Amino acid sequence: MAYKPEVDTEKCVGCGECVNVCPVDVYELQEEKAVVVNEEECIGCESCVEVCEQGAITVTEI
Repeated sequence: MAYKPEVDTEKCVGCGECVNVCPVDVYELQEEKAVVVNEEECIGCESCVEVCEQGAITVTEI
């Protein structure tokens, strides 16, 4: 199974929690926003979705 993680940059406040919680380093902070840098590594655990207080992250099965 493959997953597509996405960050809504309008909602993202750049807290970095998704970067810290992701076990496979899908995200990094760039220009004070989280960006997906390793989409193919996503395992669909949704830890990032759960930790994002802004609701800026979605993970979709593809």
